[in-house]
Amino acid sequence: MTRGDMIDAHLSGLAAALLPFRREAERLADWGTELAWTLARGGRILVAGNGGSAAEAQHLTAELVGKLRDDREPLSAIALHAETSALTAISNDYGYHEVFARQVRAHGRTDDILLLLSTSGTSTNLLTAAHTAHETGLRCWAFTGPTPNPLADACHEVLAIDSPESQVVQELHLVATHVLCEYVDQALPLIRQLPTTTVTEPRGTRITGWAPPLVPLLRDGHTASGHTANGQRANGHTANGHRGTGHSVDGHGRNGHHRNGSTGTGWVQR
Repeated sequence: MTRGDMIDAHLSGLAAALLPFRREAERLADWGTELAWTLARGGRILVAGNGGSAAEAQHLTAELVGKLRDDREPLSAIALHAETSALTAISNDYGYHEVFARQVRAHGRTDDILLLLSTSGTSTNLLTAAHTAHETGLRCWAFTGPTPNPLADACHEVLAIDSPESQVVQELHLVATHVLCEYVDQALPLIRQLPTTTVTEPRGTRITGWAPPLVPLLRDGHTASGHTANGQRANGHTANGHRGTGHSVDGHGRNGHHRNGSTGTGWVQR
């Protein structure tokens, strides 16, 4: 294969993945609004990956703690794989499968967000972290390669890249990272205008990931993309607690169960 043929083959693989990615990337508007809400209210995002995906995850935290384009306040984002002393100590004492999960227990708080990146969706340490996120009340998202895969099934929502080439998957994960940060920056000014206590959480119901619906509060506040401030998509799902995949926090997959086993309240369990 000549150098030109190699470039053409790589670009052909990238081009083939772009149209499916465009459809998948619609969820990033919701995620950006939900993430902006979490960060503006004092929450944080934890991210993790292995190898090239670790580099992608750390790129995301750099954009949030630093900035993507315009200056703004720093946002709380932690790359779990970047804490090398903790990583090696946990690996040595508890096993490599626990390197992220133990940090999730240490740093994660209810309604924080855990984002896990993997081209294969099969990494044991990421799967263990996802299950820990459920146990501790974090919302769990994933960037993966083609579905189905175990990590996609273990997370509340997933953005999957439909390509057999791990290089292409990682390249589009980087695009997704930049677009996600764009949506965060777009939503933050609108969310900052809201009072800190505008809607009361339903009495007697603990809903992980629940946030006040933003549409009634920002009736005239549309983002530049045409999405309202709650990130509502064409399929009717919103960032205020509805899921995109149907996973429930207790590990039931795609069955729509609530944590309390009841569907009568109308509140969707993340």
